[in-house]
Parts: sequence; structure tokens; C-alpha cells
Amino acid sequence: MDLNLKGKVIIVTGGSKGIGLGIVESLIREEAIPVIITRNKASVDEVIEVFNKQGVNITYALAELTDPEQCKKAVESVVEKHGRIDGLVNNAGVNDGVGLENGDYEGFMSSLKRNVVHYYLMAHYALPELKKSKGAIVNIGSKTADTGQGGTSGYAASNGGRNALTREWAVELLPYSIRVNALIVAECYTPLYEKWISTFPDKEEKLAAITKNIPLENRMTSAEEIGDTVAFLLSSKSSHTTGQLLYVDGGYTHLDRSI
Repeated sequence: MDLNLKGKVIIVTGGSKGIGLGIVESLIREEAIPVIITRNKASVDEVIEVFNKQGVNITYALAELTDPEQCKKAVESVVEKHGRIDGLVNNAGVNDGVGLENGDYEGFMSSLKRNVVHYYLMAHYALPELKKSKGAIVNIGSKTADTGQGGTSGYAASNGGRNALTREWAVELLPYSIRVNALIVAECYTPLYEKWISTFPDKEEKLAAITKNIPLENRMTSAEEIGDTVAFLLSSKSSHTTGQLLYVDGGYTHLDRSI
């Protein structure tokens, strides 16, 4: 399907690996112009090298997203280079394990800055251009806001905030025809997930214990499946969809796992 994204400039935070990279790859297939915002120069250089060999030019901006000024400068650099912004994908974040019993104030506040505050900052700074283009925002979220996980209060609170901001912005930005939706992820196999599951003595056994509880086909969601849905939400094909929390999780969050 042609999603009419050709030539559209889309910011993707954390787009150099994992889910973010899956989103970038989907946007490239739709001939959009993804711009990666990351603090990790090594990973983005590696991605750019791969795409250059395929004849695809990728641009990026380096930014520590917990720093408001760097968020602002990153957005400014996109406008300076491309002259417009048609979409924003807030994706960067980390399940950092800042819990209630073993956490503290500093850790909790730091987790909010790593996981939700920059969602606000990036949207705030991109808004003038999104108003011009009548663009779209997609916030990537996690099932932890719905299900809890244990030992990760900062991340869970941040994802609850991402969901709430999605609905709030969808209302506030109605006069500008800017659509705002969230895509909620449950179990998606990424290099970071691989790193986590490798901490278990028998990682294959642990993986099997997880996938058996994913109702649809007892398998992980792929980054490509996330990316393709994000591309749809950014596109004119979803032109009357806003304020929605869309779960791309094989039914993990809501379906009865006894099935």
C-alpha cells in the first residue's frame, strides 16, 4: 500500500536501533525522509553506513534528550536541513528498573526525564512546523502502564504519562488538524531484549515461557510490525484517527492468556 509518505520528513527519536530502527526502515520503504535523533553516534554511524550501501541517504542529529536545550537544537537542525517537519515519532526511552522499594527520589525523577519529559519537549519544539504541515505525532508506549511489571515505577509512570499526553495533545491540537496517537508495545524482540534475556541461565527456556503467553501465534512482535503500524498512523490513510492507544502486541495485554 502506498501510504502517501513520499518526501515527508519524520523525526524518530532513538531511531538507530531496536524498535526505532524498525520504524526508520518502514518509513524508508514508504519513501519518507526519516531523521534519527540519538545520543549514540556509534550506532547511528553504523546505521547510516548500511543504508548508504543500499543507496539510501539518512540524516540525523545528536542530542541528549534529557537536556531541553539539546532537544531544541535537534529540532532546529532538522528544520534547517529539510525546511519542514511532517511527523514526530517519540520512541526513545529505557526500562531502567527504578522501583518503589529499591528506588529513590533522584532515580525516579531521572527516569521520568529519560522516558517521558523529552516526549513533551520534542513535541513542543516541533509544533510550529507540525502546524504548518498539519502533521502527525506517534508516541511509542509500553504495556507496563496497563499491566504493571514490578520494580520499575519510573518507567511505568512514564508510560502512563505517554498515554495521557497522547489524549491531551489530540484534544489540544484539534484546531490544527494535527493527529496524535500512541502505539503500545508488549513483547518485541530487539537487541536490548536479547541482552536482557541472555542474563538468564537458560535463555531459550525463558523465551519459551514468555512467548507461550502471547496469544497470537505464540511469538514476539517484530520491530517491522511496529514500524509498519507507525507508518500507517503517520500517513493520510489514518486521516480520521486521533487520540488512540493502539496495541500491537499479538493480544498480550488484553486477551485471556489461558487461551
